[in-house]
Amino acid sequence: MRKIRLVKDKIARHFMLGIAVFTILFLLVIGFSLLFKALPIMKEKNLWVLLTSANWRPFKGDFGFLPYIISTVYVSLIAIIIALPFSILTSIYLNSYASRSIRRIFEPVVDLLSGIPPVIYGVWGTITIVPLISNKIAPRFVEFSTGYTVLAGGIVLAIMIVPLLISILVEVFRSIPKEITDASLSMGATKWQTVKKVILRKSFPGIIAAAILALSRAFGETMAVLMVCGNIAQIPHSFFDACYPLPALIANNYGEMLSMPDYESALMFAAFLLFIIVVLFNGLSRFTLNQIEKKYQFS
Repeated sequence: MRKIRLVKDKIARHFMLGIAVFTILFLLVIGFSLLFKALPIMKEKNLWVLLTSANWRPFKGDFGFLPYIISTVYVSLIAIIIALPFSILTSIYLNSYASRSIRRIFEPVVDLLSGIPPVIYGVWGTITIVPLISNKIAPRFVEFSTGYTVLAGGIVLAIMIVPLLISILVEVFRSIPKEITDASLSMGATKWQTVKKVILRKSFPGIIAAAILALSRAFGETMAVLMVCGNIAQIPHSFFDACYPLPALIANNYGEMLSMPDYESALMFAAFLLFIIVVLFNGLSRFTLNQIEKKYQFS
């Protein structure tokens, strides 16, 4: 009987190992598949030129991806800069100040916001955020703006990732042992002092991890950003210029350009580039997070 149990345990261990290995292999398969499809344009054009050129004239054979890379970074950074403080404060309220009845109302609403299709956010951004920027905000800084801008893309994307951030941060704050916060309160600290000195300090690595996950989501978001960013292949020089992120480029052009091998390969290169950006960003962020966790482990 004991031998049968050991055999079952061994089978289960190897099965789960196989699933874990398959997950890693699946990531590699995606990367190599994109690389294989992007090889023609990488062989035909100099890689440095592809990454640093701003000329995008596919019918003349010019494929410069710099505007798309910069647009992707700008929109994503604006989104996380807007969303992170709002999400942290909301999560602190839900964790430390809100009553149980309020939490019962708010938490399902947050989950509902996470499930809204991106196209709904895009439509909402088109009818509210774009006119607001065009008519109210942009005239204070520039002479003219259509409203389809880097700022519009960042705002819509920020609203999309707020529910994800709140959900993660609430769980991060709840993971802090109650004994620690109770000890702080029993020593005469106010609730806000406990939040600042105990909860935020102990959960700092978790906050970084949540920001990383949200930023990774922002890098790859397509439909909502596509609808509000203007989709003009140019390097944006201000928040009120139109932009064209990499996901929008792929979504807008892939189906129509399959008959042009160079154009198809260029779009596959854009997908491979986005894949590499997300993987490298997550890898560097994970390394940074590990260093932060080591620091806070001994602090």
